[in-house]
Amino acid sequence: MKANWNGKLVSFLLCTVLILAMALGTTGCNGNTGGGKTASDDAQKVFEDGSVLGEGSTQFALSVTDQDGNETKFEIHTDQETVGEALVEIGFISGDDSEYGLYVKTVNGITADYDKDGVYWAFYIDGEYAAAGVDATAIEQGSSYSFKIE
Repeated sequence: MKANWNGKLVSFLLCTVLILAMALGTTGCNGNTGGGKTASDDAQKVFEDGSVLGEGSTQFALSVTDQDGNETKFEIHTDQETVGEALVEIGFISGDDSEYGLYVKTVNGITADYDKDGVYWAFYIDGEYAAAGVDATAIEQGSSYSFKIE
């Protein structure tokens, strides 16, 4: 009987340790382990019109049009491959990761949430509605990019 009790105690302790290890070692629902910046971190930085942002050998033009029609323009410098990576890196955009890519909710400190407000950030390439998301759009020399609340 004593051996059975010891076996149960050992099993209980092992299960407890395993549960604690899993709780401490898991990532959140968005995959963030707490280290580093992700797309879902809030973009709290607000940059002024005409700002030159970032560092790197590639540059592109970016404009943002808010819900009141006010347009601000930026020059982005980066070594990233996609527009989304470049903008997340400098804290310019944030949103939620989804099965379709990054759902941008905040641009230059302005949040547009369709579920709350019925508006969203639309992404444009050279004035045309983008066929792919910002995180899947490779930076192309000479192209300009924009976000507009719609």
